[in-house]
Amino acid sequence: MAVSVSDTRTDVPASSSSSPSATLSAWGRIPEKGREVLSEDLERSTLGATLCRGLGRSYGDSSLPANAADRVVATRLANRIVSFDEQTGHLVGEAGVSLAELNRLFLPRQWFTPVTPGTKFVTLGGMVASDVHGKNHHREGCFGAHVQKLRVRLADESVIECSPEEHADLFYGMIGGMGLLGHILRVEFRMHRVPSRWIRAETERVRDLDEFLAGLGRTAPQWPMTMGWIDCLTSGSSMGRGILTAGRWATAEEAPALPPPDPKERTFPIELPNWALNPVTASLFNTAYYWRHMAHRWSGLMTPDAFFYPLDAILHWNRAYGPRGFTQYQCVLPRAAGAAAVREFMFLLTKLGGASPLCVIKDCGPQGQGVLSFPLEGTSIAVDMAVSPDLQRIVDNLNAFVIETGGRIYLTKDRFTRAEHFRAMEPRLAQFVALRDKWDPKRRFRSAQSVRLFGDAA
Repeated sequence: MAVSVSDTRTDVPASSSSSPSATLSAWGRIPEKGREVLSEDLERSTLGATLCRGLGRSYGDSSLPANAADRVVATRLANRIVSFDEQTGHLVGEAGVSLAELNRLFLPRQWFTPVTPGTKFVTLGGMVASDVHGKNHHREGCFGAHVQKLRVRLADESVIECSPEEHADLFYGMIGGMGLLGHILRVEFRMHRVPSRWIRAETERVRDLDEFLAGLGRTAPQWPMTMGWIDCLTSGSSMGRGILTAGRWATAEEAPALPPPDPKERTFPIELPNWALNPVTASLFNTAYYWRHMAHRWSGLMTPDAFFYPLDAILHWNRAYGPRGFTQYQCVLPRAAGAAAVREFMFLLTKLGGASPLCVIKDCGPQGQGVLSFPLEGTSIAVDMAVSPDLQRIVDNLNAFVIETGGRIYLTKDRFTRAEHFRAMEPRLAQFVALRDKWDPKRRFRSAQSVRLFGDAA
């Protein structure tokens, strides 16, 4: 089966970024000077390009140009599904195919991606470059574990295919490599057959962090998908209280006869002033959200959108942080550091003043094979933080703690980590640098993030 989801033919600068003073920004809304070329033909448009970007949903500067003059290619029009095998689930798609489009086309036929992040507004190329993970990491690992082959443009302008059997070093470097080894043109992976189009879920109101960690440990062997929202503004005996969520695909017998309704999407109507989100309003929101879960435990059916992508129901929700922008700090603390490390991290986060209404905790399984893939076996914590004069100090202190425990941060979310901290927390860095020396010795592929963390020329 071949499906085309775009009829537009173009290779021109995006209209929103056509002036010399144009800027690009990621989801954190912190701009960099530059513009992007919008093209349906990636094999043509990536000639001479230094960076590709999809839907711009990385929070930090990994999809932003190192220099305003750099050629940045937007992949979102290169969104064709080349082939799909209904018997095996094997799919070949261009880098710009979005997860939202895959869900729209294949979920009605009871196929779903093996791994999904917390937003459907991402592209296949971005899912590989970030090696995204989801609520099922403890069972299925990252998306890269399910990728079978990549078609890539290299720094010498050649186009090759790589896989675990062919150019394996490049293949595993591309997975989680933030686009710094080549341009991803096509992705091959295997979709998973699901028994229905509904999720069987269970949610539980949890009183404190110790109970939360025990709950994650209890549910992980029983449920394929787990995660939790934590109130990281409450201190004392209630520190770490929140809502623990677990789920699985509903069986055909459990699922209603009717399909899930189309998600209702609303747009965040305005950009709030910077002062609107402050410790008082955030604390009020957290308290209301915690007690909104009236029953101690709830069990029932949910739509996939409500379960996987709750924030996607509010388009442009990042406007809530105002014109200053924001970042998301996400780290993973290794299992060997124990529950005490998670408690100390949450205490430090609250003490530093970096907490916000959005703090997510997840259980991570074993480390994948992607050279710079983020997760390792342990506990992942992600928290949104508004840009402020204190933000660099907060990130520095959190990173110092993460380094001490043997953890690391997620490059897709990062904007403020210092190069020396990144080097200290990433023992695989020398291996990745060696791959860049082999496949891109002149450092053609670069981003604002690679300048900041890898020392690339701006």
